[in-house]
Amino acid sequence: VQLQASGGGLVQPGASLRLSCAASEGTFSGGAMAWFRQAPEKEREFVAAVSSSGGSTYLADSVKGRFSISRDNAKNTVYLQVNSLKAEDTAVYYCAARSSTLYSTRQRDYVYWGQGTHVTVSS
Repeated sequence: VQLQASGGGLVQPGASLRLSCAASEGTFSGGAMAWFRQAPEKEREFVAAVSSSGGSTYLADSVKGRFSISRDNAKNTVYLQVNSLKAEDTAVYYCAARSSTLYSTRQRDYVYWGQGTHVTVSS
């Protein structure tokens, strides 16, 4: 059971990135997935989630209109498209998976976690 997050980097304000989270088949099939982030000296927070089918998504208020989440079940991959990045988006972004088909915004509902990918927004 493995989740591998990638796509982070150092970008200027206003830039875009696409974060990816590749999952082993056993992790990915049938389960909802989510992205969380942890900024320096802050607690980890919910960012976005997607149901197992990809038909339902939910975004934190702080990223609505700028971020979107999607998944490609054929590739066992979930994506987080991040646009119009701000300095306050600087964080380590983690992907997570759970067995339930329904998404959740609570960290404790996710069993599997990736190692995180760093996003730094700075001019």
